[in-house]
Amino acid sequence: MNKQHTEISKFLSFVLRHKPEVIGITLDREGWVDISILIAAAANDGKQLDPDLILTVVADSDKKRFAISADGLRIRAVQGHSAESVDIEFVAKRPPKLLYHGTATRFLESIQVKGLLSGSRQYVHLSQDEQTAIAVGQRHGKPVVLKIEALLMHEQGFKFFQSENGVWLTEAVPVTFIQ
Repeated sequence: MNKQHTEISKFLSFVLRHKPEVIGITLDREGWVDISILIAAAANDGKQLDPDLILTVVADSDKKRFAISADGLRIRAVQGHSAESVDIEFVAKRPPKLLYHGTATRFLESIQVKGLLSGSRQYVHLSQDEQTAIAVGQRHGKPVVLKIEALLMHEQGFKFFQSENGVWLTEAVPVTFIQ
């Protein structure tokens, strides 16, 4: 992804996950907004977007953070929302035995006391493989990968969901399920 596409991806993440109101858009309950409305609002904010550029950024995103609706008219972030208006209805799913969470070593002490909490987001994000978790942890400092006993959690009544891009989601992970 080139520098312009990276900047646009970050902009889209910001407005489609966290602060749609800063450019004057409203996301529906499932996080969707019309692409034409997004383009007009972005232009009023000084960002030049067009449908082809948005589609290219979405297609080139290695993390597949965004989805385009089947009719090609709307866009949303697939997970990671802190915007209160968004509450995507994911279908509960049985997780694999282990999932992984990448974080930085500086957060370990807090995690060992409180477990994994969603913080400002709706869910804790978990990966199906260690490599992805390492990449996530590196964004925050010296990485460490935590193994999560997901199936055991599920069997004890915790709900798991999987977003369109394969990220596993759960509301929190108590310390007892973290290796």
